[in-house]
Amino acid sequence: MSLKIGIVGLPNVGKSTLFKALTRNPVDINNYPFCTIEPNIGIVQVPDERLLKLSEMSKSKKIVPAVVEFVDIAGLVKGASEGEGLGNKFLANIREVDAIAQVVRVFQNPNIIHVHSQIDPQNDIEIINTELILADLDTVKKTETRVEKDKKGNKKGAVEQLAAVQKIKAALESGELASEVELNLDDDLIKIIVREMQLLTRKPFLYVYNVSDVNAALPPELEKRNHVKLDIKIEEELIEMSPEEQKEMGLQSNINELVLKAYDILGLMTFLTTGEDESRAWTIKKSSTAPEAGAAIHNDFKERFIKADVIQWQKLLEAGAWGKARELGWLRTEGKEYVVQDGDVIEFKV
Repeated sequence: MSLKIGIVGLPNVGKSTLFKALTRNPVDINNYPFCTIEPNIGIVQVPDERLLKLSEMSKSKKIVPAVVEFVDIAGLVKGASEGEGLGNKFLANIREVDAIAQVVRVFQNPNIIHVHSQIDPQNDIEIINTELILADLDTVKKTETRVEKDKKGNKKGAVEQLAAVQKIKAALESGELASEVELNLDDDLIKIIVREMQLLTRKPFLYVYNVSDVNAALPPELEKRNHVKLDIKIEEELIEMSPEEQKEMGLQSNINELVLKAYDILGLMTFLTTGEDESRAWTIKKSSTAPEAGAAIHNDFKERFIKADVIQWQKLLEAGAWGKARELGWLRTEGKEYVVQDGDVIEFKV
């Protein structure tokens, strides 16, 4: 499952420095044939101590973590929706990601000039969101014109689709993100029209506040947003330090919090497999059934699924081996209706 998080923000807020800090530990991309690597894409491991412990138990030859792709997208400027700056390129790049990590400058530093000559995080957020809303509004208006023709031609579902499109349009015109609009996505035709539009503001948002003190309180309007706080300059400096040096200086990286939150806002979790050849974390959507989880390993697993032996990772470690867990009766045999839980260790029968 290829997952992309776009790093966006105004120029000179720390996007590229964050990208550098995120990708300081390269991942062996040979394990991920779905990845097309470009200069501005970094593959980042999802931190998971469970995987290391299971690999030690199984004496695995290889560990394959879950990963997220972070995309360093060019700085956005006011007017991007009308082609200013890298406008169209920016918008095209951001359409391809699954979620948006918006870097916002909160720190004060007179030696680093702000593009608008003042530090106002809330205003910066509004500038970026407004450009995304305007770009979406342009898309929605074009879709509205097309669906209106479908309605005149009595095309099936056009009435419902038009109502959904116009509901989104009204929200955007009032300054709301498309993600705030409640739609009946159980209706396949509405789901199709929404997916076709690829609206930027329907993507999950995570705000990355670039601060000088991660322990300092934020203004209420910033605190209420889904966010992480990072001192991005410190994160960059930590790249060059050994763990011993970091400990001596009392510094600790918070970068993993961003990776985990990015994973979470996409509604993802992991199940695990372990053995002598490898221990691996597999990325699936939350609430996936056992056959759907099996498809992460191979498409055939979903269709040919018979059953699965399942155990939570802590119980497997307590048993010390898969065979011992079976002997103790700790393995559960689950069928097609089983909803996989985060941290399940699974062996599929197909």
